Amino acid sequence: MARCTALIVAAGRGSRFGGPLPKQYALLGSKPVLRHTLAAFQAVPGVDRMRVVIAAGDEPHYQAATAGYGLAPPVLGGASRQESVLNGLEALEEDAPDFVAVHDAARPFVARAEVAACLAAAARPGIDGAILGVPLADTLKRVTSDGVIAETVPRQDLWRAQTPQVFRFAALLRAHRAAASLGATEATALTDDAAVAERAGLRLVMVPGSDDNRKITEARDLQQTATMETRTAFGFDVHGFGPGNAVVLGGVTVPHGRALAGHSDADVALHALTDAVLGTIGAGDIGKHFPPSDAQWRGASSDRFLRHAIGLLAGRGGRIVHLDLTLICEAPRIGPHREAMVDSIARIAGVDRDRVSVKATTTEGLGFTGRGEGIAAQAVATVEVPRG
Repeated sequence: MARCTALIVAAGRGSRFGGPLPKQYALLGSKPVLRHTLAAFQAVPGVDRMRVVIAAGDEPHYQAATAGYGLAPPVLGGASRQESVLNGLEALEEDAPDFVAVHDAARPFVARAEVAACLAAAARPGIDGAILGVPLADTLKRVTSDGVIAETVPRQDLWRAQTPQVFRFAALLRAHRAAASLGATEATALTDDAAVAERAGLRLVMVPGSDDNRKITEARDLQQTATMETRTAFGFDVHGFGPGNAVVLGGVTVPHGRALAGHSDADVALHALTDAVLGTIGAGDIGKHFPPSDAQWRGASSDRFLRHAIGLLAGRGGRIVHLDLTLICEAPRIGPHREAMVDSIARIAGVDRDRVSVKATTTEGLGFTGRGEGIAAQAVATVEVPRG
């Protein structure tokens, strides 16, 4: 499977933003903007690493914003955005990915589905990169230096470029190395990575994005304009025991005298969570999206199911607020593995671990779980989605 690294560019100073901190470290809600941006990329299929480019002196702010993510050390940026991106690309070369997704740290509202769409488009044969953007809807006017309207500019085929911008890694690195030798005037015209790639003759495609993926420029941009509503939904699943020596619960392999039987890996915990998330947006149940009659899901890792449900939620502008899971069984003992399950579910869902709860109980020897015939799981998902 192709590997993609998200290169988050957070080295800018944001002179128009004002305030005591650069905008990428300012609080959006209760978290720094950079942390929201990292969360948007964490659960995207195909993005297996994240690396951040920062300005010298921002290390304390970076450490506070990324605590718990376990990222590689940040890369120090340069005097320009192009130089900062090149520094980031050079840092990735030793263990080079197939693709790199370059994204502005100050765009925390990008949807996971949009990132995935860019990656899929960039991977098409004969394509070197894909850029998220929005077609222009406003009438454009060219104005002289003294404010007089000189002409109306046709807006047909014009788009506003956004990030992420996803490229084949080796091609973008060559393009940036070539651009590094340009004079100041030519370099000023390269306002994004697509411009660098275009100069090198790379073939790029545009992927439709949305106006929600706005860039934070001024302090007032931190105010989210969408009116959100909270939704809660319930999920429940059961799997019986079969032959084996371990069970998979919440993405964690737990040694046991038997395995759970099922068409996929029978992760009863992730199945219940998937149904709960799907329920918050009225998207049916896990069987609708991953039919057990379909051979391609035989033995599949259930993290794919939960990521899919969260991707659908993100595609509607929603986000996870909290996931609560209760496992019901006599054995195996859940307690020794609870923290690992919390970490695993948080990683899959792209949320902080304090937004995940894992509990366990027994039925005091009653019913099928009491007789040791299987494991049941119930889950509650709380989310925020745009009203209407």
